[in-house]
Amino acid sequence: MRLPPLMKEIETLGVTGDPDGNVRSICYHSRQCEKDSLFVAVPGLKTDGHEFIGDALTHGARFIIHERDFTPPAGVTAIRVRDSRRVLGRLGRNFFGHPSASLCLIAVVGTNGKTTVTYLLESILRAAGHSVGILGTVNYRYGEKRFPAPNTTPESFEMQRILREMADNGVTHVVAEVSSHAIAMRRVDDCAFDLGIFTNLTQDHLDYHGTMENYFRAKRRFFTEVLPGSGKDLPRPMILNGDDPWCRRIILQAAGGRLTYGLDSLCDFTAAPFGFSLGGIEAKLRFEGGELDIASPLIGRFNLYNILAAAAAARALAIPNEAVRNGISGLSQVPGRLEKVSTAGQPAVFVDYAHTNDALRRVLQNLSAFRTGRIITVFGCGGDRDRGKRPLMGEAATANSDLTIVTSDNPRTEDPLEIIREIETGIRAPKFSGIAEWEQRRQRGYLVLPDRREAIAAAIDLSGTADIVLIAGKGHEDYQIVGIRKLPFDDSKIARERLMLWQTGRHGL
Repeated sequence: MRLPPLMKEIETLGVTGDPDGNVRSICYHSRQCEKDSLFVAVPGLKTDGHEFIGDALTHGARFIIHERDFTPPAGVTAIRVRDSRRVLGRLGRNFFGHPSASLCLIAVVGTNGKTTVTYLLESILRAAGHSVGILGTVNYRYGEKRFPAPNTTPESFEMQRILREMADNGVTHVVAEVSSHAIAMRRVDDCAFDLGIFTNLTQDHLDYHGTMENYFRAKRRFFTEVLPGSGKDLPRPMILNGDDPWCRRIILQAAGGRLTYGLDSLCDFTAAPFGFSLGGIEAKLRFEGGELDIASPLIGRFNLYNILAAAAAARALAIPNEAVRNGISGLSQVPGRLEKVSTAGQPAVFVDYAHTNDALRRVLQNLSAFRTGRIITVFGCGGDRDRGKRPLMGEAATANSDLTIVTSDNPRTEDPLEIIREIETGIRAPKFSGIAEWEQRRQRGYLVLPDRREAIAAAIDLSGTADIVLIAGKGHEDYQIVGIRKLPFDDSKIARERLMLWQTGRHGL
């Protein structure tokens, strides 16, 4: 592609070299460069792409986008810009022919529930006969293809590449989890969204955003800047949780059409009556001009909110009610989202991604409604992440469980025992020295087992058929990050293996 159309709508501060050269490919990792590549030097959180310009040139790059002073060698074109990261997305849009313009692109924004809402919408849209692509925490997928998800939301250039691939393969609708990091780093600014859903906002990612207000501003920016700038004209492009206090601020501050959903306030989309059991949810959805009876295998009040969000979005897209009903009933489970891994005659064991205090509290409160025995919770907190939520998660777990086993999550480069000590500062329940002491006393409290495999085994071994076990924090992840190593570790698989031993009575610590 020639340089002038590639640089369309990109402000430059100066060009040195050939302004009309032919660009074969675009890269922002120097080792991915090839002959006649354009390399974008992006300053990152840990490394700066400007330090790798020499390596990019060695690999064949002949065009350089840069922010800092750089004098190109002969035969190399240097283009200076104010913000390389911002330019990267626009380059991707131009290079791949603005793929989102021809797609129905839906964003799901919020702290909790994003993944489940994307799965629900995928099921509903497929029931309506559409070809659907998904970009999210579990994976990126369309048709029969599945790809690992290094980020919840792809980097801006990768976003455009994936959207182009989906469009070229017949995808009509794409549902994307859009993270606060992606919004703050402008990864989605060059995407033309049709619809944006805001699920809720609770404490998370303060290691990056610093304060809850900054975290909220990142989310809000999607609805006040990104979505309105998409250039698409859907009458009510915002789907907002009217029961969430942060969402209500969006309702007051964002201009444009909207649909609200909720259970506790006057909303456009609500449910009454509704009922919950370990078998799922039954509810009558109510909205302007109609109502719809639905049944879902998903569990709990928070999943009814997710269903309302997806159904309201489907309403905004004029999806037929029958497809909404069939899509909701057809989704049996979401990987790692209150995923039941046990069978009849075993303790009710669930694996969930809850990694914030609010998510953990809500999951446990929902499970409490179905309890006939004890609730045993296994959880930890990730290293090199928001430390402020650690004591809050400790309080949430122990306040809503009969026994809490505090363990490791993804410790990364932190000392797992230090992470656990920070969790313990929020706990007001008694601590047991070990399994033997708890078995002797059988009282509400907690114990510490830093080895996550041992903690999962203990929780299952100590439970009976009337008990509920929640393994929280990692959900769908099939790895554990220790130091800088990513080691195989799957909560669901480990729990199922232990349940087999439990079933045959061969368990034991």
